[in-house]
Amino acid sequence: MQQYDEFGFVEPEAAAPEPHVPMREQFPPAGSAYMGGYSDGWEYRSVFAGSTLANSYSMVRQFLQEEGYADVPIPTTADELRLFRRPRTKQLQLFGEQGYTHNPIKILFHSDPKKRNALILCVYNEQVEGHLLRFHGVLR
Repeated sequence: MQQYDEFGFVEPEAAAPEPHVPMREQFPPAGSAYMGGYSDGWEYRSVFAGSTLANSYSMVRQFLQEEGYADVPIPTTADELRLFRRPRTKQLQLFGEQGYTHNPIKILFHSDPKKRNALILCVYNEQVEGHLLRFHGVLR
């Protein structure tokens, strides 16, 4: 049966929405944009920026849960995450990433002081050969 809108035009049949497939089951292909981030096939990277660090972290936690990473241990609160901001050693780190790391995710603090409440989420494709070695930077 055809349906018409208020102007008399035939409305197209609405396609059934496809079910959401979590990222952990179907990693975004190389060169694709996904949910506000970008994937190169090996790493998905997105920035979450809320009005406070707690809001940004809440968004990250929700995203990880919806994308199948609920079982990955992460800090319980933003205050706990904030403890990972400090470098582990007193040595000068020029290029060290500051944040929380647990395979297959990294939650990093933004390096720009103006974006102090923003968090960078990096999710790595566990299906890539040599994933663990690549995640820890042993293999490129």
